[in-house]
Amino acid sequence: MAEQQEQAAPDAMMTRIGQVIMLHHGGDREEARSRFLDLWAEIGEDGDALHRCTLAHYMADTQDDPSDELAWDLRALSAAEELTDGRIAEHHESLAVRVFYPSLHLNLAADYVKLDRTEAARTHLRRARGAVGALGDDSYGDGVRAAIGRLELRLDGDGTPGSGEGPGSLGGPGSSGGPGGETLGPPRRRS
Repeated sequence: MAEQQEQAAPDAMMTRIGQVIMLHHGGDREEARSRFLDLWAEIGEDGDALHRCTLAHYMADTQDDPSDELAWDLRALSAAEELTDGRIAEHHESLAVRVFYPSLHLNLAADYVKLDRTEAARTHLRRARGAVGALGDDSYGDGVRAAIGRLELRLDGDGTPGSGEGPGSLGGPGSSGGPGGETLGPPRRRS
């Protein structure tokens, strides 16, 4: 029997966040939003940065108003800026903070497109593009790079949002891609 790679002890809050993510992905957006708000109150504005970053990143997807989505994505970015690789390694040894940034900035760019704030969208899109070197050559990395490319094309065209899902609609590790299906943290969107 092959030995499995050892992983850090489970993080109960990340498990709870992951359960709400699965609820949302199952189609219960309202209940997910309500449960995320309860968890946010429990974590607090000054709570663990990994918890805040992950929850805010996914909470953005439950919002109906693009301004609210932007506010949650900004919270996620702010929390990510407080994270260290050491803290992330406590949760999952194969992650590093820098892999969060392409998705975080891509989602902010998409938010700004929805709000018709093209220059802010371009700024975050440049930051997303500048951070893609941290991504692996795998389906997740390919998906993020493709989403960045789609949004760049949209902005280079007429600058208006398309009719499909947001440009950050991605699968990948953040959506439940840990070795045991656990939530690892951002990135978030599913196709």
